[in-house]
Amino acid sequence: MGALPVYLMFALFLLGVPVAIALIACVLPYFLFINPTMPPQMVLQRLVAQVESSSLWAVPFFITAGAVLNYAGVTKRLMNLCEGIVGHLPGALGQVNVLLSALMGGISGSAASDAATECKILVPEMLERGYDKDFSAAVTAASSMITPIIPPGIGLILFAFVANVSVGRMFLAGWIPGIIMTVGMMMLVHMIAKRRGYVPTRTRPAKGKELLLLVKDAGWALVLPLVIIMAIRIGIVTASECGALCVFYALFVGVFIHRELKMEHIWPILKDAVTGTATVLVIMCAANVLSFYLSYERLPHRITEYLTTVQFNRVTFLLMVDLIFVLLGLFMEGGAAIIIMVPLLLGTAQALGIDMIHFGLLIVFITQIGAVTPPFGMVIFLVSPLLDIPISRLSKALLPFIGLLIFCMLLFTFIPVLSTWLPTLVYG
Repeated sequence: MGALPVYLMFALFLLGVPVAIALIACVLPYFLFINPTMPPQMVLQRLVAQVESSSLWAVPFFITAGAVLNYAGVTKRLMNLCEGIVGHLPGALGQVNVLLSALMGGISGSAASDAATECKILVPEMLERGYDKDFSAAVTAASSMITPIIPPGIGLILFAFVANVSVGRMFLAGWIPGIIMTVGMMMLVHMIAKRRGYVPTRTRPAKGKELLLLVKDAGWALVLPLVIIMAIRIGIVTASECGALCVFYALFVGVFIHRELKMEHIWPILKDAVTGTATVLVIMCAANVLSFYLSYERLPHRITEYLTTVQFNRVTFLLMVDLIFVLLGLFMEGGAAIIIMVPLLLGTAQALGIDMIHFGLLIVFITQIGAVTPPFGMVIFLVSPLLDIPISRLSKALLPFIGLLIFCMLLFTFIPVLSTWLPTLVYG
């Protein structure tokens, strides 16, 4: 009977019940009926205890900063810079799509936000210039997978909080994998574009004065990720304080530099910020109650004990983690999967001597693969209605990109140094 909440939780997920409701609904019967010795007040205390940590303040701050920058004209300037750099290549707007996602990682930190933004501002331009809707939708959905592993990705912050590791190290861990994904996806877009005859938008890349003007125009957004990393590394600010400073930075850029942030933008900015923050924090509250139940039943300890008994090695364990998080990514948002599953697997990973930075980067990335895997991936469900394309067509167009993402997953699994070298170099 002690394992009943776990079975109930997965049943509710399969039925499509929202994650936060499913987590609370599966645990409450346990404390009310199966194990009534626990005071109900204890459950309520655990429900709110998780979000009282000051470490989590970084989440709403970075989400708000991203929302402000989106309304401050930053996305348009980044898109112009991307076109200046890669517009001479075949499939130019597809290349812009990928490169813009990489640069958007330093602003939004969310795959859903990136995909929604590009569906609104870039895909219409692609369709107008003769790009196939299936290809445009697929490259938009797939390239949004780059965004969460580029600082300040929300998934990186959540893993750092749950696993009690340095946020600064997690941010640095995402740079090299993010660059590898960007280059790989641009190569794939190049091959598809050559085959389909998608022409460049420019005869040559921007150089000299033109390039300097484009960089200057987008410069305020380009330096933000570097400022975040350096401020946290030097120890001037914590991750939460850095998030707050980013909000002021975004407001300053929008009001005084770009001068595109208006009073009428305040309501949509607050709406986006509150919605994004609530989505994460409500799940964290509910997951804390689940974590309390799991600890009470000693489930993480049992899992660690079992996996070490059957002599799992690092590679086998990491491949198992790959599979688990891809499947979870089909049904739930990546942050929820991290909050729920990492406490269960952390003990085993530590017992096997797996580097926590490598483990965290891998998990954040893998959950994104599930988000674009047919037929249930969450980003698929987002892009499909926004672009009015059937899920079956979008799924078919995504197959080459999913193959690339799986290759990257195996690369990051078997070569830990890709995610650990830069944090070790900077932090020692």
